[in-house]
Amino acid sequence: MDIRVAAYGVIVREGRVLLAHWNAGDHGGWTLPGGGIDPGEDPADAAVREIREETGYEASLDRLLGVDSIVIPVQDRLSQADGPLHALRIIYAATIVGGALAHEAEGSTDEARWVDLDEVALLDRVGLVDLALQLWRDAAD
Repeated sequence: MDIRVAAYGVIVREGRVLLAHWNAGDHGGWTLPGGGIDPGEDPADAAVREIREETGYEASLDRLLGVDSIVIPVQDRLSQADGPLHALRIIYAATIVGGALAHEAEGSTDEARWVDLDEVALLDRVGLVDLALQLWRDAAD
């Protein structure tokens, strides 16, 4: 079983959330800006780096919202030869502190966009988006 540890940022401003469009050939969908942690990299540093790479924005992390653990069965993976995947997803609330919206040129995402919170449900998105927005809402209560 493969294990992947990744860090993501939930960035909400003026009723809109910042999302990145994940694109892997015939597969894709909207997700949070974030991604895999490099060996030896602190998860918070990875979240900030990934937000910058995928959206063009500099971000600061406000707080840890949660850690999600999910096992993806082999039949649901893009490459079934790799076996099942255990994904640990570290989710932070974040704030934009600089930069400008830009699309990642050479990575797994091809677009970044601000989306009205009430329109997220209409998007083709990964489950992480709904989970993270619920954690964000719970933290705001």
